[in-house]
Amino acid sequence: MPKTDDLPKPTPAELELLQALWPLGSATARDVHEALRTSRPDLGYGAVLRLMQVMHGKGLLIRDDSQRSHIYAPAQPREALQTSLLKDLLNRAFAGSAKALVLAALKTGISRKEREEIERLLKSAKPGDKE
Repeated sequence: MPKTDDLPKPTPAELELLQALWPLGSATARDVHEALRTSRPDLGYGAVLRLMQVMHGKGLLIRDDSQRSHIYAPAQPREALQTSLLKDLLNRAFAGSAKALVLAALKTGISRKEREEIERLLKSAKPGDKE
């Protein structure tokens, strides 16, 4: 399996499909189409199948074609892709500054629950953690 940084970055449509596929683990194009129908009723089965085929060609999905209906699975776990995308965003938009990224995210507005969770995480950080 290629390193996470070597894989292409998914387009917004590909990322949306991955968001539907990750909870399923592996699935047919029909299963993914069904999972997407509630949020994207305009999206046809043929479009989902074509997108999945393109994503397989790009290395974003793996495919088991040993059965009549091909089974697709993400080529990488959600956390690995999120980390890769975050690193890319951090470098391109924030000149590598995690502080600038976090401050920008906080300025966009967070809920009270999210703020409390962030405060708990900050309080539980060990002294000497990446200073």
